[in-house]
Amino acid sequence: METIKYDAETGEKLVRDIRNITLTYQGHSKTFPMPGWYPADIDEGTFTDEDMKVYDRALNQVKAEAENLLLPNDIRSIRKKLKLTQVQAGTILGGGKKAFQKYESGEILPSRAISNLLKLLSLQPNLLKSL
Repeated sequence: METIKYDAETGEKLVRDIRNITLTYQGHSKTFPMPGWYPADIDEGTFTDEDMKVYDRALNQVKAEAENLLLPNDIRSIRKKLKLTQVQAGTILGGGKKAFQKYESGEILPSRAISNLLKLLSLQPNLLKSL
């Protein structure tokens, strides 16, 4: 990885740092540590693809909270309660073989339908036999 970067607009030297960023979505906020390349006195930085994965996961968490969708840890907990592997859950409940790996890592949000189905199955696990 580069050890020195410069701002494309100002030419100012950037340093690799982690700074707190606050995201707000539909009245819900989350402050999280955001890695990136930053100028000395401004929190607006330049971000790598890996840095943006941190941002995307934080944004997905705020969206899930705002839209009353299950969070990654809740999805994992319900799947384990149902005694399903990630592949089995994706195959039986929908989304495909890798869907639950992505839901549980926070990479993508579950649909409202998947979230609601998991909530119902959490309350009544015996319904899984009907699928």
